[in-house]
Amino acid sequence: MSKEAKIAKINGPVVIGRPMGDFSMREMVQVGDKKLIGEVIAIHGDEGTVQVYEDTEGLKRDEAIVSTGGPLSVRLGPGLLGNMFDGIERPLNRINEAYGYFIPEGIGMMNLDLEKKWSFKAKVEVGDTVRGGTVVGSVPETSIIEHRVLTPPDVSGEVTWVAEDGEYDITEPVLKVKDEEGEEHEISMSQRWPVRIPRPVDEFLDANELLATGQRVLDVFFPIAKGGTVAIPGGFGTGKTMTQHSIAKFCDADIIVYIGCGERGNEMTEVLEDFPKLIDPNTGKPLMERTILIANTSNMPVAAREASIYTGITIAEYFRDQGYDVAMMADSTSRWAEALREISGRLEEMPAEEGYPAYLPSRIASFYERSGSANTLCGEQGSVTTIGAVSPAGGDFSEPVTENTRRFVNVFLALDKDLAYSRHYPAIHWLNSYSGYVGALSNYYDNRLEGDLPTLRKKFLNILNEEARLQEIVMLVGEDVLPDKERFLLQIARIIKDAFLQQNAFNEIDQSVPLEKQFAMMEVIDTLYEEGEAVLDRGISIEEVKDETLYSEIVNMKYNIGNDDLKPFTDLINRIQEHYREIRIQYGIVEDEMDEIAASDVGEAEKANDAPKEKAEEASEEKTDDTAEEEADGAREEETEEV
Repeated sequence: MSKEAKIAKINGPVVIGRPMGDFSMREMVQVGDKKLIGEVIAIHGDEGTVQVYEDTEGLKRDEAIVSTGGPLSVRLGPGLLGNMFDGIERPLNRINEAYGYFIPEGIGMMNLDLEKKWSFKAKVEVGDTVRGGTVVGSVPETSIIEHRVLTPPDVSGEVTWVAEDGEYDITEPVLKVKDEEGEEHEISMSQRWPVRIPRPVDEFLDANELLATGQRVLDVFFPIAKGGTVAIPGGFGTGKTMTQHSIAKFCDADIIVYIGCGERGNEMTEVLEDFPKLIDPNTGKPLMERTILIANTSNMPVAAREASIYTGITIAEYFRDQGYDVAMMADSTSRWAEALREISGRLEEMPAEEGYPAYLPSRIASFYERSGSANTLCGEQGSVTTIGAVSPAGGDFSEPVTENTRRFVNVFLALDKDLAYSRHYPAIHWLNSYSGYVGALSNYYDNRLEGDLPTLRKKFLNILNEEARLQEIVMLVGEDVLPDKERFLLQIARIIKDAFLQQNAFNEIDQSVPLEKQFAMMEVIDTLYEEGEAVLDRGISIEEVKDETLYSEIVNMKYNIGNDDLKPFTDLINRIQEHYREIRIQYGIVEDEMDEIAASDVGEAEKANDAPKEKAEEASEEKTDDTAEEEADGAREEETEEV
């Protein structure tokens, strides 16, 4: 029997009802005559608090609050991919077709299309034993992704009936399972799951595989592991959305879940317009065939903004359970935190720093901890990588959302407004960012590349750190007063920034670069640095060492050398070595070096051979001295006897 209460107070998206003592926490309810969707968030005695996910304008006291008998849940099944939903999984395309541009109130919990037929192919037979999360069938949802039909996590037993391969809607039973107690369960191609409860897995694994993004500053300097957690903080105009777009388009994840939780409408509109036109570089098919969009912009109800992030992570976990690698973008978690702040204020809770609720850190932690790489219940390995943009006001990273997010993520990609305004993209600052996955990915790099990438990475970061120190001196007294080696280091740092870290999203070659080419580019720059520094050590001035033509060729190698042919990098390294060899020959350094090396080797050999002789001579001298002293003593004794 459904439970019912009456509206007592209305405060924006927060509604107080009585009597609600027999309602449950996190229970989904229908509020008022319009049957608005809400969720019970607090119960104090006979009084209950409901946050409403729709506009509450027009609600009145004493209208009914009716229980639905379950928590806020989403329907998971075929029809998710390529679709666009609001924060509580209502399909925006179908709403637009049925009702127009605005979402009407009280349309209920529309979600997936319940009438559309899908081609089901069974993967189990009668008599098989299944457990929760077992793959029992498949549906070709798109030309890229096979949707794997799973048994609900809480159902296990013996298969007693299997539907023939054919066309079914997502509510029709395609399987029957009898559990140990003899109860028979009908299983369809879809299932419901509470958004605030993580889906179970067999075992979480260490993150030790790179989420390749094609962005050099990410794949090399601040790598993201599959199943990792990432924060991208930055002020207005620094490129948070653009960075997430690049990762979504070029990363090697199987599924993309993109959540616009509270972003401006024009930014989400750009996503909706661009994504359907983008071609997946990995498959050549439209990117939307492996993408799910959740749009909850800043002018939509604030409570739905708070729920959207849980809707997205639940959908991501569902595809992880099928054995897929999922990358989830949340843009931006600051707007989500603002929704928490507004609801907390209307509940008259004691505010913490800057008005945010005291439980902000625990909410952020509970969101990011649902990421990870795991052995799923179906025996496959899948992952959810969470990439959250943070929008601190004025680019102030000390504000509560950024600071608390930093505590719970392993990759922190700090965007810098000076880099962005100078058109250096991605505007990820190399001194303020970090990745906690560098050590965990060392074996991955060793197996993938024929070279020591972590060592080169450390070397480049040291150069950039030293360049930052020298720039403080340059700003005071100018670059000309520096020694030649330090001036040369500044040039190498500029080449690292221009040739390697800066990437052009509008260039067909440079917009996404495989890891092998990234490493080859690093080897070219490292050769230039080592060869130039060796010549400077011989006393040659930096004016003789510099070659603007060669430098220009190195900077433009990202555009002029294709992603599939690495031989030109070997040729470029040979030209660098030949250039410095000619300088050494010009100044007669090659012969001198050979003579010095030979003389050094001979000298060391002579020292080694002479060591025993020197010890023998020292011993002989000591012996001679002792003999002389004995003779002198004998002479003194003879003189004494004569006297």
